[in-house]
Amino acid sequence: MPSVASLVRHGRDPRDPRRGTSRAGRLVRRDAPVWTMRPTPRGWGLLAVGALVTGVGIGLGSTDLVRLGLVALLVVVAGAVWVLVVDPTRGRHALRVHRSVTPNPVSAGSGATAHVQVTAGDVASRVRLAEVQLGEQAASQLSGGLTLRARVERAPASITLTYPLSPVRRGRWPLGPLVARRTDPFGVVRTRATLGEAVDVAVWPEVAELAFPAGALVGEPDRVALGARTPSPDDAGLRTYRVGDDLRRVHWASSARRGELLVRSDERAGRRPATVLMDLPADRSGIEWTVSLAASMGLATLGSGHPVRMLGGRSLATRPLAESVGALTHVREGTGVSSRAELLDRAVDLEPAATEAESEADLLAAAAELTRSGSGSELVLAVLGPLTPRARAALAEVVDACEPYAVVRLPRAAGAARRDAEVTLGALRRAGWHVCSAEPGENLEDVWARLLETAR
Repeated sequence: MPSVASLVRHGRDPRDPRRGTSRAGRLVRRDAPVWTMRPTPRGWGLLAVGALVTGVGIGLGSTDLVRLGLVALLVVVAGAVWVLVVDPTRGRHALRVHRSVTPNPVSAGSGATAHVQVTAGDVASRVRLAEVQLGEQAASQLSGGLTLRARVERAPASITLTYPLSPVRRGRWPLGPLVARRTDPFGVVRTRATLGEAVDVAVWPEVAELAFPAGALVGEPDRVALGARTPSPDDAGLRTYRVGDDLRRVHWASSARRGELLVRSDERAGRRPATVLMDLPADRSGIEWTVSLAASMGLATLGSGHPVRMLGGRSLATRPLAESVGALTHVREGTGVSSRAELLDRAVDLEPAATEAESEADLLAAAAELTRSGSGSELVLAVLGPLTPRARAALAEVVDACEPYAVVRLPRAAGAARRDAEVTLGALRRAGWHVCSAEPGENLEDVWARLLETAR
């Protein structure tokens, strides 16, 4: 009867998506198959007794004792040969594994269900399947740190494992591969091998459904001219082409007259584009709260008809903002679930920069993008922490080109960090930003309500 062991939990090194970490902290390659064979306690006992009896027999010149000792040793050797021959993970009769997670991606704090089906293609494979013990591996971020048990459904040629997942943290976390354990008929040798391949489960940040009252932050202009420096009737609603824009939106006549590529702005929606800007802190709880708030604001803005992009942080899949073009494009509402999914996907891998200098460079690059010629007048929704004087000065210039709103994180404890945050709050307010303060962990709806109050 196959059994299902407790799920083996392991984490991930945030700087290498190909690697996982055992509970001891040792890095292991996730894509490297694992196969081990070792004697069981009974096997070790037979080896010890066989070696002792053989040695005594040789010392006493007793052929019978030597034969008896060799028999004990041969039992262990025969067991090792047997488990090699009937290994369920290799050869023509290897078992096949299919793994799926529903839904995938899944939001942090929500539930998902994993299905793992192990199938045998022939009679020899069925024999292996009937005697193998299976254990599943899962990242602790997918199990909430709890031991999970799977429901097992058996059929003549397959075994199906079904178990719940409770993701607790945003990211891409590994699930699998299976661990197959097998013991020989004598119970003297045991093998442990990985079966199948691992899959990554994408966990979106936990978000709140924020209400976006009509005209709450900006008016609704009849026409938005983005980047048209000297608009004519043909140039109205045009802006400079950016890498990633749909070529079908290029206005060729105006582009030929101007000498540069121009694309039509989103006049149909009647909404100016929006940028959600994040300054990620160093502590994990602060990071997740910041990303959740930023993603929630982005979804609310997207749902109201504004094209939205997210700037800030470092992604495992992309380069810094100053070197990346993919992060500069806007997600446009109108494609249903896919637009929300695209925006949330951009938030999955976000992590803070490794150093304060790199973090400042990201903010400076974002401010330069928002104020550069042809970027257009955008709605900016920012979640910021204590800023350096240089970053404060760069963001102050955003007021001249955009309609900026910011939530400034205030540390709960008094100290230098809180004083720096209060200085940032005052500097942005004096520069013309609409700002409110919030403590990390605070209810997202309450923070959003305070930010909306600053627009009145």
